[in-house]
Amino acid sequence: MAAACGPAPVPAQSGKIRSSRSALGGDKALKRVFHQSAFCAIQRDPTSRAFCDRKRSEGKRHHQALIALARRRVNVLYAMLRDRKPYEARPKTASCGLTSA
Repeated sequence: MAAACGPAPVPAQSGKIRSSRSALGGDKALKRVFHQSAFCAIQRDPTSRAFCDRKRSEGKRHHQALIALARRRVNVLYAMLRDRKPYEARPKTASCGLTSA
């Protein structure tokens, strides 16, 4: 689904060099919807903001983090359609499994 609407990376190979580039194809209107959705989610949703902040701390630029969030939102929508279940936010869990006493 991500490849159909555009935020999926596309392999760009030239001989021995392998890399990825932004997709030029896909449904332009759908690509814009997910891009706008990601942009609004950064401002309104703390989970999406944390995801983008994590991507920024990994060394990605703002636009790259925004595309990563859009791709994630596409994947979530696909999972909702595939499983035929509404969206449920995952509860936060302890990172190392330890609980405080």
